[in-house]
Amino acid sequence: MTPPHRDPEPQGQQHAHAHSHGPAAPVSTHLRKVIAAVLIPFAAAVIVGLVVLWPGGAPAHERTGVGFDRQTQQGKVVSVVGVDCKDVNAAQLPVDGATDPPDGEPKAGEGHCKKATVEVTSGPDEGRRFVEVVQPDAPRQLREGQGVVVAYAPDAPHDLQYSVTDVNRKFPLMLLAGIFALAVVLVGRMRGVMALVALALSFAILTLFILPAILQGSNPLVVAVVGAGAIMLIALYICHGPTARTSVAVIGTLISLLLIGLLGSLFIGWASLSGNTDDNTGLIHGLYPHIDMSGLLLAGVIIGSLGVLDDVTVTQTSAVWELRQANPTMTAKQLYRAGIRIGRDHIASVVNTLVLAYAGAALPLLLLFTVAQSSVGTVANSELVAEEIVRTLVGSIGLVASVPVTTALAAVVVSADRTGLGSEAGPSAPVRSGRGRRRRAKS
Repeated sequence: MTPPHRDPEPQGQQHAHAHSHGPAAPVSTHLRKVIAAVLIPFAAAVIVGLVVLWPGGAPAHERTGVGFDRQTQQGKVVSVVGVDCKDVNAAQLPVDGATDPPDGEPKAGEGHCKKATVEVTSGPDEGRRFVEVVQPDAPRQLREGQGVVVAYAPDAPHDLQYSVTDVNRKFPLMLLAGIFALAVVLVGRMRGVMALVALALSFAILTLFILPAILQGSNPLVVAVVGAGAIMLIALYICHGPTARTSVAVIGTLISLLLIGLLGSLFIGWASLSGNTDDNTGLIHGLYPHIDMSGLLLAGVIIGSLGVLDDVTVTQTSAVWELRQANPTMTAKQLYRAGIRIGRDHIASVVNTLVLAYAGAALPLLLLFTVAQSSVGTVANSELVAEEIVRTLVGSIGLVASVPVTTALAAVVVSADRTGLGSEAGPSAPVRSGRGRRRRAKS
């Protein structure tokens, strides 16, 4: 006859497994080996890529004095007085650093202008003052005490070497960044602090590795892949910890990035996109003609898609893990179906966000096309817009693909992780418990 005191042991085991709601780290040694077999070679390749391609700083070059390549210093508006535009010959004066006077009789010669005295507050000419005439229809008006950015042209005549090129916006930008960091920490607490650390490291990789390496002549696509891989590993593991859940998100992000890279390479070449569409890219190509501009465009697609991919893959992985915690009896197929329903809602909003984000950024350009009464086909066919269409659609395809891929990986991993435990503490425990009760009844 079976002793009755042996019956509570399975119940204790069942109770312990049913209430384990901590992080679902893999307990299966085989499962850990499978994940490591995928991630360790990838991480090693990223480290080797960083070492081999590390630029050691941006290459030095002589400034051209054009656009962003001008020498700039800080300045401050000392005084502003109103004058008649005719008295200062405003019609022939350059506005905001422009070198060519407008053709014909300009309207700026009429009305009241402002004559601002600006003092240089940094650089070798600190303390030097110059006069800037601001026309009444100028988009940027100066006021006394305002901080400004001044451009320096050493080859120009002495009185025209300095001109106001922009407004100093450092304080409002730093204040806004501080408010953002404070909000992240207050809401996210320690997780928010780690997210800010990951953000700082991601920015460091971008500025210390990706940008200088491209300027040094390395292949933009290879640099983007290595840099994006480093950002992905650092950001995800710092923010979410070295768990199986994070590893699944990393693998899902990696697969989606590979898809984005393949599609981007195919359609950028097929659509004959040069990547040289505006003054900034033209200046880069002029300064560094060895840079592959179409490769630079593809690198931008990969890096730009990474941030949104992290969000989607982490969300999907966490959703599957929480579903399994809520109902440990769910199979991999059931977990996938439930997770994909969550992913459909997520991806619908994310794709809409990408399209609207581009439309908002390109609103002035779209207004110009509207004024010109261009058809939708004409607008889309222009390289400037087609480049953004390819960028948005390729990134969106990668996002859409990341949902089923990551959900399926998470469902398989979490199910395999709990299979052994479920067989010990799941259906078999009540059977043993019932058999024990029946044996006690017979006794």
